[in-house]
Amino acid sequence: MTSHRAIRSVTVLTNPMAGHGNAPHATERAVAQFQRRGVDVVGIVGTDADHARRLIDEALAHGTDALVVVGGDGVISLALQALAQGDVPLGIIPAGTGNDHAREYRLPTSDPEAAADIVVDGCVETVDLGRIDGNGAHKWFGTVMAAGFDSLVSDRVNRMSWPHGRMRYNLAMVAEISKLRLLPFRLSFDGADEVEMPLTLAAFGNTRSYGGGMRICPNADHADGLLDVTMVHSASRTRLIRLFPTVFKGTHVDLDEVTTARARSVYVDSPGINAYADGDFAMPLPVTVSAVPGALKRFMSATRM
Repeated sequence: MTSHRAIRSVTVLTNPMAGHGNAPHATERAVAQFQRRGVDVVGIVGTDADHARRLIDEALAHGTDALVVVGGDGVISLALQALAQGDVPLGIIPAGTGNDHAREYRLPTSDPEAAADIVVDGCVETVDLGRIDGNGAHKWFGTVMAAGFDSLVSDRVNRMSWPHGRMRYNLAMVAEISKLRLLPFRLSFDGADEVEMPLTLAAFGNTRSYGGGMRICPNADHADGLLDVTMVHSASRTRLIRLFPTVFKGTHVDLDEVTTARARSVYVDSPGINAYADGDFAMPLPVTVSAVPGALKRFMSATRM
């Protein structure tokens, strides 16, 4: 569902560390474009995630026509926790390293002025979000929740202090591949009986990609009220290494060791495994992950209406 909003004032949240420190420059360019088009801008930068969330809540309570985030999927995830099931739309000035939300919604990733224009033009689309419930808490996500091999890699990355950047992730992946094993999962789709299933990894997609363009759930639709589930069953190191290049094309779902499903909600458990969503730690399993229809309003290009 789409609608049109008159945009007179926006709140701009910047993650100054996103995109290897390039986000502040993207913010300057976007703010200048907002001002050229007569839009009032209030800028906020949190000292940490909790501080940023408080600033977001204050901005929403004060009143704003839009919350615009400058950065990658991490800062977008922070904004989703405040905007989910509300009326204030989300604008995105892509300035991260993964930019999977921007990729899904076909937003310009290297043109902050064009991204700002999409907000000012005021075309708003209502889309689904994913929601994770467990351990007495919940978390919203926009792209993919993952558990298994890739979350073990992320756990290892978070424990490492060296090296920095992409190399840390690569080393963590090599270490986890050396320990690759099938993990005992228990899954229940839409309240059906639990199924025990040994898996290498499981991904639950509201959208198609994670990890900077890996199309892990290539047929996911962000407005169908369903999660696309991708499950990998092989513990062969060779097969997993061969699988990774196909994930960027989305053709891995045709392999014998991969199965897929669709569901409104899935109960997921595997001992000692954490769930990650939008690239960040979410919570330990077990959880119930669900698609929530129409939970987010976000800006889209007028040419796509």
